Amino acid sequence: MRITSHTSQPTRDKNEIFENNRKQSEWTKNVPSIPEFYANQEIFITGGSGFLGKVLIEKLLRSCSELKFIYILLRPKKGKPIEQRLKEILELPLFEPLKRYNAELFKKLIPIAGDVADKNLGLSTADVERMKNVSIIFHSAASVRFDDSLKDAVFMNTRGTLEIMNFAKALKNIKVIMHVSTTYSHPELKVVDECIHQPYVDWRKTIQICETMDDNLIDTLTELYTGFMPNTYTFTKALAEQVVDDHKDELPLTLFRPSIVISAMKEPLSGWLDNFNGPVGMLIGSGLGITRTMYCDPENIADFTPVDVCIKAMIIGAWKRAHESSGLPVINCCLSNYRNATIDQIIEMGKAIQYEIPLGQMLWAPGGSLTRCRYSNYIKVIFLHLIPAMFIDQLLKLSGRKPFLAKIQRKIYQANQALHYFILNNWHFKNDNFMDLCSHLKDQDLKAFNFHDFLEFDLVLYFSHAVLGGRKYLLGEKDEDIPRDKKKYFRMKMIDRILKIIIYGICFWYIFIRYDIFGISGMYCNMVQRYHPNIINY
Repeated sequence: MRITSHTSQPTRDKNEIFENNRKQSEWTKNVPSIPEFYANQEIFITGGSGFLGKVLIEKLLRSCSELKFIYILLRPKKGKPIEQRLKEILELPLFEPLKRYNAELFKKLIPIAGDVADKNLGLSTADVERMKNVSIIFHSAASVRFDDSLKDAVFMNTRGTLEIMNFAKALKNIKVIMHVSTTYSHPELKVVDECIHQPYVDWRKTIQICETMDDNLIDTLTELYTGFMPNTYTFTKALAEQVVDDHKDELPLTLFRPSIVISAMKEPLSGWLDNFNGPVGMLIGSGLGITRTMYCDPENIADFTPVDVCIKAMIIGAWKRAHESSGLPVINCCLSNYRNATIDQIIEMGKAIQYEIPLGQMLWAPGGSLTRCRYSNYIKVIFLHLIPAMFIDQLLKLSGRKPFLAKIQRKIYQANQALHYFILNNWHFKNDNFMDLCSHLKDQDLKAFNFHDFLEFDLVLYFSHAVLGGRKYLLGEKDEDIPRDKKKYFRMKMIDRILKIIIYGICFWYIFIRYDIFGISGMYCNMVQRYHPNIINY
């Protein structure tokens, strides 16, 4: 590949990182290895059908294969029973390497019918009895929609966390409960420490309000009640952290806050992802030619973490907390103070990557720009997103096919609006606890769980793998089609240039010749008549 290497400079010296993080303590020597700890344990996972949950399940089965069972909370969806949903999850490419290695491990996965948003997690008496020996809980289920009603978000994110606490209290063998939050749970703080922050409101009263008040009244009061927060997601995740904090003396808890979680760096498949969120979605949209403008601060730091790095940290963090006697460890899983890139730098990387790894389904030549000006973005959305989308949709209708592009552009615009608070502001997330996790690893655990290699990983190479992953796992395109897609890329670029020349030429003709808006034509004729009267007379 002719992609230029790009390695951002860390804000702390890498030699210092590795020197501090490889000093094994007496504590480390006196505890079992990570696979030994998870051996024969029964694990309960919420959010197992989500991006984080799927990778967590795969990693536990692959690297801690002596575990006894993994119970996965699932709800029937679109008429599909939970057994069918689990089967479909295991058919994803994510699980192909494990399937080839040892398909028998999948027998350790047990689907459990339930819903985090329901009282008692929606569990049947039989399933509660079945899971009485659970010793490890990973609670990663959450509604990440920014436009959820307050009631739905509270039931899922806040009350759901309380129900996990209540379920865990009845477990006699509980060793650790890891609650997955977000680094953006307190967006009003520009410096976010690895600690519990002051509550906004009382979580008990908030749950009571949502359980007893009329839905319309709650919707009416939502902005007043949560007006200091950008959306109901961050508001309810902050309340969930308070629920965890209030149970820290009764249960062995740890609070895990990931930043934006995106494509896998290496495991189990380089570039694997199952959604269009974050910087990778931005590059895919640009590569398809459908994202031509974005309202944001180009100098905004994109704080992202590869999903396999995040999962390793979760597994280590739970192992470490299980061998500590008390307290509530808080882990900010983020890397921007070591490896950072602005949105503008990611876009520039994307331009180089799109040349080498074009997308076969591109609708127009890749391109686009970032703008801090809201009004400039509005104008570009109308002329570069909506009008072309409506034109193409009309062509699709005439050809008897279903139009789709205007709907996609509406979703892109809504997503940009929902994210504008986060892409116009910067935060400093302190992450000493996160970076310190690897210092506790035993020698035999380094190969499977050390995640510090991302500090040295080339960012352009990483995003190249991410775009390849987007091609393969999101768009269903094949690597062997890249040479053909390159030809399409060059055709699209040529058509784009020709069309721009025609449009600019027409505009020039109308402005300077046809209507002579600036009077240039008249000035030219007067000059010619003055110095060459015979030409005019002729």
